[in-house]
Amino acid sequence: MRAPGVLTSRGQMFLALGAITAAAGMLLGYRDVTRIGVLLAVLPLLAMLLVRPKPPSIRVQRIVTPSRLHPDQQGEVEVHFGNVGQKQTPLYLAEEQFDYALGDRPRFLLPRLAPQETRRLRYTVRSRHRGAFAIGPITLRRRDPFGLTHVAMQLPATVELLVLPFMWDLGDRRVAGQGRGTEGELPQMVSLHGEDDVSIRQYRDGDELRRVHWPATAHRGEIMVRQEDRPARRRAVLLLDSRAGAYPGTGFQPAFEWAVSAIASLARHLIKDGFVVHLLTHRTVEDGSAGVAVDLQPALAALARARADQDSSLEPLAAAAHSFTSGGVLLISVVVAHDRAELSNLAAVREPGSSALAMVIDPDAYRSDQQGAGHSEQSRRHTEILRQAGWQTVLVGPEDSVPGAWQQLRAIRRSGMLT
Repeated sequence: MRAPGVLTSRGQMFLALGAITAAAGMLLGYRDVTRIGVLLAVLPLLAMLLVRPKPPSIRVQRIVTPSRLHPDQQGEVEVHFGNVGQKQTPLYLAEEQFDYALGDRPRFLLPRLAPQETRRLRYTVRSRHRGAFAIGPITLRRRDPFGLTHVAMQLPATVELLVLPFMWDLGDRRVAGQGRGTEGELPQMVSLHGEDDVSIRQYRDGDELRRVHWPATAHRGEIMVRQEDRPARRRAVLLLDSRAGAYPGTGFQPAFEWAVSAIASLARHLIKDGFVVHLLTHRTVEDGSAGVAVDLQPALAALARARADQDSSLEPLAAAAHSFTSGGVLLISVVVAHDRAELSNLAAVREPGSSALAMVIDPDAYRSDQQGAGHSEQSRRHTEILRQAGWQTVLVGPEDSVPGAWQQLRAIRRSGMLT
């Protein structure tokens, strides 16, 4: 991509003075003055021909180390310039183009490069917030020796830099599975006092007390529970509310970033605990990848690219989640207490006997005039819709941390299972 040569303010002044001087010389009959005026007017035009834009014969390659950053982590970009043409390149003033969230854009002089000659440049980037950032293209600017005109061209090569969401440590306590065949731990085969072999394992928070295997408990000295069959791996579905209209504010939305960070933290925690995780966002539902289990790095990459969508609703996410809950999974959602009808649709996703947890964001608590005033009554009523449908919920605001909200959910779920 290139732009035509443009006169600088000095070039425009030369052109205007030349025209006025030439006209005055012709009007007054002074040929020498007319010649001077013509020379002044022609000089910037000749300069434009001198720096006329040509396709740059420069190849650009970038290496970003590391390729994925965490918030506030510093990365290094190494840019390689190579002259792939047959002639020496001129001297350019170069500027790298990227989002200002990564820092100041580096500017530098790109010296003349002989054919096949290469040069290398390094600079650092850092972002406080997650996202997918394009680094490039590089803009090249060139001026004539008199500073009368300049031309701008671009080297179109780009590279993507991912800044992953911030992740919180949610502790080491294991998460109880949900649904048929989802205990997630291979059974032990133990025979006691002539009894047929039964599948047992250690007791975990959330197990039903009626499944305690008392002979094995007495033999092992710790609580053991029955396991009727050889289970499959436990599954979990993480649902992210991406409705831009549900989150307060515009531009950078702290509530949405809290939600993304919560989903990322839960993904790491559950995958580490042996869960098969499915990620439900508006993008994964649209492209069909929601039905595919994700590892941690692909999940974090998808969350780094997550954006709040103005035209989105919870209905597609609820429909996609229902295809999982009908088979029995652990459903965890981070939603906004915004629309009663949409929350009712999501609440209906939970199947009887299954577990569904929700971190419900209070949008009123994030508004500057309401901060510190506690949760609004409207958000409490919206949260009650999920609770009445059997969801375990916790209402959160800007002062609540992700680990704190998760511990509250675990406490609610544990007390609900034991009663």
